[in-house]
Amino acid sequence: MQSYIIATSSTADLPRTYLDEHHIPFISYSFTINDAPAVDDCIEENREKIYAGMRKGDILTTSMITQFAYEDFFRSLLEKGKDVLFLDMSEKMSKSYQNCQQAAETVRADYPDRKLYVMDTRCISGGLGLLVKECVAMMEDGSSLDEVIAWGENHKLKIAHRFTVDDLNYLKRGGRVSNTSALVGSLLNIKPVLYVPDEGTLNVAVKARGRKKALETILKGVLHDLSLVDTAGEEMLILHADCFADADFIRAEVRKAHPDIGEINISSLGVVIGAHCGPGLLAIFYLCNSRQPE
Repeated sequence: MQSYIIATSSTADLPRTYLDEHHIPFISYSFTINDAPAVDDCIEENREKIYAGMRKGDILTTSMITQFAYEDFFRSLLEKGKDVLFLDMSEKMSKSYQNCQQAAETVRADYPDRKLYVMDTRCISGGLGLLVKECVAMMEDGSSLDEVIAWGENHKLKIAHRFTVDDLNYLKRGGRVSNTSALVGSLLNIKPVLYVPDEGTLNVAVKARGRKKALETILKGVLHDLSLVDTAGEEMLILHADCFADADFIRAEVRKAHPDIGEINISSLGVVIGAHCGPGLLAIFYLCNSRQPE
């Protein structure tokens, strides 16, 4: 039995089946669908239903996790008598992060004999999910908490995040692009290709004309990164918001170029990121030498 716990949030966008199988506790973000409250439960079928609803016009809004919710979550873990490593979204991308840090400080005072380590992962969505999976694999192989933390801190900036979105109006609602940029981009069929740099923000790498060009641009960047590393046995995560065919296309092309690569797992994007980016978002995550925009 492990002497410590690895925990995360629902925004790691891992399937509930994985979280349950590996006994990974997670704290859920909440959201509303047309003003009806809901909780991100990480269940694949529920994610699929939500994106189908968004295609029909459902409006999603998200809420940050309160300090008190984090405190309750951390206490529920530390009460088990084990140390805790908590992995959440990048500080620069999560309004909840400060609440998380304040909660951790409060709870540590109540459990002076326990270690609660909160990592600023500089990752989001499947990038966070991949980091969680790597750390969990190390824990299950017998690595100590300090060894897992050291690996995570040394490798978190070597997890590539490449995205494209299909509808700029979702980025406009979230303040990522201006009204003018969204209008002009829609008229010109602009599909931004985005990435997460070392700072843990979400930046535009390329403004592609059309979905096909956006997918080609993402694939080019992925294959360039993979050409610089040993891909044998390495896992890749591909997340999609109701665009499985595009995800399957990327998987096939990567497998063709790197037949020795490990599992290339496709699953639905989590609801919180999806609420801000909309149906049609495609994201690819994998280990690389360093994060590059192209």
